[in-house]
Amino acid sequence: MIDVLVIGGGINGAGIARDAAGRGLSTLLVERADLAGATSSSSSKLIHGGLRYLEQFEFRLVAEALAEREILLRIAGHLVWPTRFVMPHVPQLRPRWMIRTGLFLYDHLARRSLLPGSSAVRLSGPYGSGLRPDLRYGFLYSDCRVDDARLVVANAMDARERGARVLVGVECIAAKRQDGGWRARLSNGEEIDARAIVNAAGPWVKRVLNDTLHQPSSDAVRLVRGSHIVVPKLYEGDHAFILQNDDRRVVFMIPYGDLHTLVGTTDVPQHEAESARPSFAEVDYLCRAVNRYLARPVHPGEAVWRFAGVRPLYDDGSNDPSAVTRDYTLRVDDDAGVAPVLSVFGGKITTYRHLAEEVLQRLASYFPGLKPAWTSVAAFAGSDFGGRSRMQARDAFFARYPGIPTPTLRALFRRHGALADKVVGDGRLGEDYGAGLTEREVAWFAEREWARSAEDVLWRRTKCGLLMGEAQRRRVEQVMGR
Repeated sequence: MIDVLVIGGGINGAGIARDAAGRGLSTLLVERADLAGATSSSSSKLIHGGLRYLEQFEFRLVAEALAEREILLRIAGHLVWPTRFVMPHVPQLRPRWMIRTGLFLYDHLARRSLLPGSSAVRLSGPYGSGLRPDLRYGFLYSDCRVDDARLVVANAMDARERGARVLVGVECIAAKRQDGGWRARLSNGEEIDARAIVNAAGPWVKRVLNDTLHQPSSDAVRLVRGSHIVVPKLYEGDHAFILQNDDRRVVFMIPYGDLHTLVGTTDVPQHEAESARPSFAEVDYLCRAVNRYLARPVHPGEAVWRFAGVRPLYDDGSNDPSAVTRDYTLRVDDDAGVAPVLSVFGGKITTYRHLAEEVLQRLASYFPGLKPAWTSVAAFAGSDFGGRSRMQARDAFFARYPGIPTPTLRALFRRHGALADKVVGDGRLGEDYGAGLTEREVAWFAEREWARSAEDVLWRRTKCGLLMGEAQRRRVEQVMGR
């Protein structure tokens, strides 16, 4: 019998599996499709406190997210990196005093040691690139960007290194309480006995709880779709923009690689998690929102990629999808003090680590002798730079492989960090499929990172599909098909 069965290989499930394995619990993570196959690869790619949540008085959530931002910068430095955000000021939307007050709180709600604070800024310089010339003033503050899908994979890999078993492409078909534990049936034919189950199925959490585990629950999930578009680069610079819209929501413009800009997001009710696609109305909404600020308007037809994620929010009864809390709720049910099932409702990628810590705290009474919390100080293998800075480690990696093109090395280090040497091996990378993706790295994805299809490789383990031609993508499909 194992200790914990975790259902769902998104950011919460992978983070919980990592934490549990590191505390000495025998852990099995099952994911029916691919790691980060749904919401966790379709985010706005931000590790942030949530500046706009201050208007909804979500001070505890913002403070927790800001604290987690600092922790993730330390433990996941190859996947999380600082970014300055520019907010052009439009007096008709929010007065200057309100923005200053919000940014003061944002700077001070949690301890901040790695990121600079906020300030006013003139937009006549580099921070005004691409904007209308009449936008003269704004505000500058700090947050972080993240490779969301790779953060999920990093958690799953670390969980495996600590003894967890990770099964991708395997579904928990059914489970029932039996002999003081759970007996679970998996789609690969296995039957598993577990002392506890964690239901981290994201948008499917209610379905798993009711249909797979046969547990009645009055808790409800509110599915809200967040859509994004990727367009050719809209401005110069590494900074991002947070733009106020006339409906009092905000829209981000974020650098996406060297050639594109990511624009998002929306808040639209979603009825089925499986059918999340950006609507024409959402794409038009995003273009209109940024065109209020851009010197050269962007048109919906310029979008080279569109994607949507479904936020599985805890239903707090709000009528406005934008006002539904982004905080998480944990629900535990047991049978006379044994065989607990803990279900995760809601959550954000920024707070996944703290959520996992709280899950283990809630389960501690069922596992006497559980080891203490540890994930706030333990870096991922890819972020263990041996006492050097990330830039020093990157430069040393480049110097070790002078025969490999710099763009390929840059892509490898961005994805794998300190593990890039293991990916490169003897330096013979094999066939170059384009966009810095090589035969050797694809083999690594298949052998070490659970990739099973071209989509897994091109759109989650990497984003090379965005930079490849159709023939190059088909070639990767052929290789993965073998």
